[in-house]
Amino acid sequence: MTRSYDNPDVIPPGIRSRYQWAESGNAAAILNAVARVEFAELLQVLDDFELHPNEWLRAGGNKGDLTAALDQRFRALGWEETRIDFEVRGYLHTDFHAQGVRTEGRHIEEVPALYARGYRVDNYKGRMIVDIEWNAKDGNLDRDLSAYRSWHENALIDGAVIITKDRGNLRGLAERLWMEYQQTLPPDQQNPKLPIDLKTSTTTTLANAEDRLLRGGSGTCPVLLVGVSASSWDGSPFTGG
Repeated sequence: MTRSYDNPDVIPPGIRSRYQWAESGNAAAILNAVARVEFAELLQVLDDFELHPNEWLRAGGNKGDLTAALDQRFRALGWEETRIDFEVRGYLHTDFHAQGVRTEGRHIEEVPALYARGYRVDNYKGRMIVDIEWNAKDGNLDRDLSAYRSWHENALIDGAVIITKDRGNLRGLAERLWMEYQQTLPPDQQNPKLPIDLKTSTTTTLANAEDRLLRGGSGTCPVLLVGVSASSWDGSPFTGG
């Protein structure tokens, strides 16, 4: 694991301090160097984004208000949901003979092509991917990293970014905001249970994604993890709206 995101020339301190980060292969520095436009747009989205309790503390599935808002920001900059397929061809060379300073096969046979059907990534532009994995099953992370690895090894992408939640960090903030909101309600309407699940450890989180990076799940593909945390909060209360 590397920490090129700590370099203020790569990620401005004002953005660095509002999220939790992890990476493999100096992903931030590499993407900043080889995908400058796309990386700058990622930073623009992160700089503009704030965690609004009325969007965040709302029961919802994998693509709730928060993730939809992030996707919309990327769409406005020309990023698209994209499926990446690729095909591998192989050739068998036999019956070798000298041809000048080289040795070549007289017989060449093409083996059947392998067509690999991919899956849809949330946001793709240039040669960079940004997936938003907020409340999916954590098995999605294995799929993501395995695909990034394959696409990178076949020279289809320069690297990838996963935006997810820093679960432990956000849980404390959520419990405080929810408790403050409950105190504004009549006693018979109060409910101590959070409307979202921040206890389950088997959903997509920064810790789960980092664990998979540590196990080498992305291979040589540079992957940057961005964890939305309490520092991303806009400071407003939850009002139930």
